[in-house]
Amino acid sequence: MTSEIKGTAQLTAAMVLSGTLGIFVVESGASAFNVVFFRVLFGAIALGAYAFARGYFRGHGITPKKLGLAALGGAFIVFNWVFLFKAYEETSISLATVVYHTQPFLLVLLSAVIFRERLTKQQLMWLGTAFAGLVLVSGVRPGDLGSLTGIGFALLAALLYGLSTLVTKRITGVRPHLIALIQVVVGIPLLLPFANFGAMSGTGTGWGWLVGLGVIHTGLMYVLMYAAYAKLPTAKIAVLAFTYPAVAMVADWAVYGHHIGLVQALGVPLIVLASLKVNRAKTAKVVTGSQAPASPLPAPAPAVQTAR
Repeated sequence: MTSEIKGTAQLTAAMVLSGTLGIFVVESGASAFNVVFFRVLFGAIALGAYAFARGYFRGHGITPKKLGLAALGGAFIVFNWVFLFKAYEETSISLATVVYHTQPFLLVLLSAVIFRERLTKQQLMWLGTAFAGLVLVSGVRPGDLGSLTGIGFALLAALLYGLSTLVTKRITGVRPHLIALIQVVVGIPLLLPFANFGAMSGTGTGWGWLVGLGVIHTGLMYVLMYAAYAKLPTAKIAVLAFTYPAVAMVADWAVYGHHIGLVQALGVPLIVLASLKVNRAKTAKVVTGSQAPASPLPAPAPAVQTAR
């Protein structure tokens, strides 16, 4: 098996796992703040154990400035999760996931506003295409306040993810696993005031879903993603990223019977195509390493330089 084939299998597995995240959130029965609190708690344990076992704490390269940037990125990430999970509550997993994948366009707009990066005609065209797709996907009628609220939460989550990406990509010389560990550890005290432990007394089997979110959807999935990033060209990463929303839509239909209507379905390929074009154009400029797709994972730093 070649390195690229192995990387493809690893990233595909990670994206398939990512597509099942919404089911774990819903089945836990916990509020968005409680879900994210226990996700970062169990995720920190899983990532910490992996980093320790691999010896990543030796020669870690973390400075006070890098630690501060990672912590700021972590603040954006954990509240990104909160709003994404609240979007699941207000609308379907499918709709929230598709709207969340407008993140590449929000990142382009943020770069234009914050760093004064010039928007090209092609970027503006794809932004317009994505907006048209978003209007179709929303399929919201004037009185459908729940869906509007859910879409708003998903867009806010995508915005926070974009901010985290802008901050985190400024960190170099530190293994991405350690940056992710810092981000989830920061989430523990940040979310502690919002967690309602009294509401967890009757959770029962929900604890299994919460542990799964930390160990599987934060520990295992993140390790798989970074193992794949070192083996794959960035254009292929951008393509494989769409396994995540595809699996999420199928899982939402199979488990909860939710499906996107005909008019909404017309908007999905517009968002997917526009996102793919923007991602490919953005990642084509990267020589080594890559940025993660829009995902309910911590926003990564540039990957450690690895011989391909």
